[in-house]
Amino acid sequence: MKTVTLDVRPPSDAMADFIQAWKTGKPQRSARISFATPELLWKVLTEKRWELLKALCGAGPVSIREVARRVGRDVKAVHGDVMALLNAGVLVRTEDGQILFPFEAVKVEFLLQAA
Repeated sequence: MKTVTLDVRPPSDAMADFIQAWKTGKPQRSARISFATPELLWKVLTEKRWELLKALCGAGPVSIREVARRVGRDVKAVHGDVMALLNAGVLVRTEDGQILFPFEAVKVEFLLQAA
């Protein structure tokens, strides 16, 4: 199963992983999309956008209209959410303009601790 981990960590940590992969030529064990703060994670992954990801997990490439149909929402509203997820790097657009979430599972990982 192809899984992506959405995590919260400092940009320096995410960049260190990138540099390590670049130097060694070896990819990370699993795909990661990192956010600098929990607030940024929740700003990007609203309830409605999380619903879109659930509908797109393992679905393959689909049109925005099809995504809207699957979640029972207005196409214009879904388009706005899809654009936000594309801009954040969570979704990708295929060559023929369809939307793709290339994962079958999502893991969210962050730590809340005392200041």
